[in-house]
Amino acid sequence: MRSSGSTTGKSLPLKRRLYFLLKLVCFVIAVLIFCEFLIYYVVIFQCRWPEVKGGAHVGKKETSTSVLKAMILADTHLLGEIKGHWLDKLRREWQMERSFQAALWLLQPDIVFILGDVFDEGKWSLPQAWADDVRRFRKMFKHPVSTELVVVVGNHDIGFHYEMTTYKVNRFEKVFNFTSGKLITRKGINFVLVNSVALEGDGCAVCRTSEAKLVALSHKLNCSQQKPNHSDKRCGGVEKLPASEPILLQHYPLYRKSDAECTGEDAAPPEEKNIPFKEKYDVLSQEASQKLLWWFHPRLILSGHTHSACEVLHAGKTPEISVPSFSWRNRNNPSFIMGSITPTDFSLQKCFLPYESRVFTVYCAAGALLVILILARFQLLTPPFYFAQRLISKHKAV
Repeated sequence: MRSSGSTTGKSLPLKRRLYFLLKLVCFVIAVLIFCEFLIYYVVIFQCRWPEVKGGAHVGKKETSTSVLKAMILADTHLLGEIKGHWLDKLRREWQMERSFQAALWLLQPDIVFILGDVFDEGKWSLPQAWADDVRRFRKMFKHPVSTELVVVVGNHDIGFHYEMTTYKVNRFEKVFNFTSGKLITRKGINFVLVNSVALEGDGCAVCRTSEAKLVALSHKLNCSQQKPNHSDKRCGGVEKLPASEPILLQHYPLYRKSDAECTGEDAAPPEEKNIPFKEKYDVLSQEASQKLLWWFHPRLILSGHTHSACEVLHAGKTPEISVPSFSWRNRNNPSFIMGSITPTDFSLQKCFLPYESRVFTVYCAAGALLVILILARFQLLTPPFYFAQRLISKHKAV
């Protein structure tokens, strides 16, 4: 009898320790699941598609079907084998993949635009490294057939102008079906894709080809917007496109002096706002910017490159939105743009992703709580904590 009682007495502390260990493991797993998976759904669930004005004669059903839901993001900068540390790559790519997949599931956009700098080292990548980067991109940004993905080229994908070669441009175009001066028309809305790296204006081979395509497309769009009774010999036999004023999609922003006038929580930090921008490096040249405005008379311009948000009004009438980076490597508060677009109007809304600092705070708080629980379990707390623990235990006993 004594032997049996002794065995039972020894097994009780062991069971309690195992039960305590199980609770700790469950707590750690719950924190990981929330910070690495659920938090993206919780944050993006709060985003809503903006409403766009419809004509008074248009019914609700017709309005909803005629509105194009577009998701716009920029500067994912998937790290490469040269500068990318494996842990940094793992962390950043997991964050972007979970955010993108959560956004697709919750928001169900019709089309997604990525405004360049998809890769960080596309300008240097050898064929094998390029193939590996493309494979990882396709895994991260996989999408259903109901959602179209359109990618614009950036300087990190093919290099700055002095690094850009026909080989790199063709390599990018083959993977993403991108061509500078390409027109995408969805639901009567015209989107013009621009290779802004090729707008150097020095007559290089890639630049000449790119500008020729843009000029030809400009002619088609301008002819399509003329009234039926307007006669213009230059428009005879020109393919008619939807009359909607185009939206330009490009990587470089149009020329502006700096980000000094940019506002918002995701604008450039104060110490960077007044730094002058360098033409053909930070922004397009004044000449190239004016050409695009003359050629297309766009109703909206969407760009990336600066990694910070900015809203600019060109010539007092053409708005440009610079979309911040989608990567936590470049920002503590990444975001993307949600656009409800019709052939005659548009409405934009920003959707912020989880702040990395807040995720870090949750981890720190959880870690501190975990340490306190372990110390309390083994009665290793300092006297004030131990006294409080005894009071709590007595209160529970009563």
